[in-house]
Amino acid sequence: MIYPMPLINDLLEDLDKVLWYCSLDMASGFWVVSMTDRARAISAFITPFGLFEWNRMPFGLKNAPQIYQRLIDNALYGFLRIPPAVDQSTLTDLFKEGDPEEAGESSVLGRRSYIDDILVTAGSWDLLCDRVKALLEACDKWNISISVDKSFWGLKKVDYLGHRVSNEGLEAHPKDLSALTDLPFPRTLRAMQSFLGSLNYYGRFIEDMAIYASVLYELREVDFAAIRGQAERRRVGPTITSGEDQQNNQATADPKWVEAKAAFSELKRKIAATPILRHFDAEKRPVVIVYASEWAVSASLVQDHDGTYLPVMFTSRKLKQNELNYVIVEKEVLALLRMLDLGYSMLAGRPIQVLARHSTLAWLFRAAGLQGRLGQWAALLSPWTLEITKCTRGEDEILGSLAAAITPRSVVDQALTAIAPRKEPRRSVDTPVPTVEQDETLLVASFDGSARVKRGGGAFSAIVWRLPEWTVVKAASGWKADMTVNEAETGHVW
Repeated sequence: MIYPMPLINDLLEDLDKVLWYCSLDMASGFWVVSMTDRARAISAFITPFGLFEWNRMPFGLKNAPQIYQRLIDNALYGFLRIPPAVDQSTLTDLFKEGDPEEAGESSVLGRRSYIDDILVTAGSWDLLCDRVKALLEACDKWNISISVDKSFWGLKKVDYLGHRVSNEGLEAHPKDLSALTDLPFPRTLRAMQSFLGSLNYYGRFIEDMAIYASVLYELREVDFAAIRGQAERRRVGPTITSGEDQQNNQATADPKWVEAKAAFSELKRKIAATPILRHFDAEKRPVVIVYASEWAVSASLVQDHDGTYLPVMFTSRKLKQNELNYVIVEKEVLALLRMLDLGYSMLAGRPIQVLARHSTLAWLFRAAGLQGRLGQWAALLSPWTLEITKCTRGEDEILGSLAAAITPRSVVDQALTAIAPRKEPRRSVDTPVPTVEQDETLLVASFDGSARVKRGGGAFSAIVWRLPEWTVVKAASGWKADMTVNEAETGHVW
């Protein structure tokens, strides 16, 4: 079964005019869904007491989240449920009777849920009570129960999908923040990937995350294995130290590990001090601040609130190998395109102010006949209404009114010098032109092959020249029905 799951970022939008919240969690979860005969047979499991089948949908099945999501969506959309005992052939058919079946109720909440996590929002207390009542009636019709112990009712700030939601904005709220902030430097690649994966979920809260994490992404299992191996070999000696101390000593000696530990510590500090992201206000003008380093790009979406620009979203990514060769102006274009892509639902159709450090990008809009990537970028930016301002150093704080949650770019430049990854741009290697001296006599062979589609087999041809006169010594060609192209040109020619 394929059913579209909602995007978490979409569920966290349109909350700027909300005063009251209810965060609800369902009871029994997937168990409210009955299993079909075929599903019971497929999901049967073996025990020492025999073969058992599920009567209710269990956790762990591949399609279980999509099936339950569709069930909740139908309930929240106000669709009517057909009781199993009703014969569907007796229902009114529009094409037979000429009158449509009575429509169901309107959407209960006007928004989707994420599986069994439901957020009820309202701008007034009376509206909140009405929506909760409509939700309870829909749950009763669909035989869905709500867990009172795990739900929160009528609050101005609630926890929802790992975030703390309020009228002021969004806060990152991991279930166990201390597990991230107190985490020692990982000793395996899998542990490092688990740490980076936890941060990716809150990437919109962490400014310049990819820039700081680039050096950690460069680490490989062989690097961790080498550290563990050296730690094990050093255990034998007059002084026996722990493996973690040995790893720290090695990290102190190797610049790569020094940079990795510095980036790791900075990311832990950032996740512990994530700012409050304001809800996007459609009535305020969005401002995008782009930044590019040698190995990564980042962008910040901010809006003016009482004379102070407060963050709405952060995004960043490290550059690919070929993108390392781009000039700094082109890297800023990549940062702008990434923000326009991730924030499309908020930014589409609105005039946007862009703050860049190196160019106004006027050349990209005015130049005619652009080819390659420049032409593609110009086409992608053409539908947008952009006002791009070039800011000199010290002026990218947006006229001195930038919020403290956003780090000035000059400070970022200084901090990144200590964590720069060992990434080199792809360089073209010039192949030396072969030369022949006057007193040299050489033989040069050229051969090729092709497939015979109609007859099958492989065709081949070859020519041998004598240098420096370039006279033909021998030439041959042929076709072999029992050979492939590679066998014919490499084997039979010689």
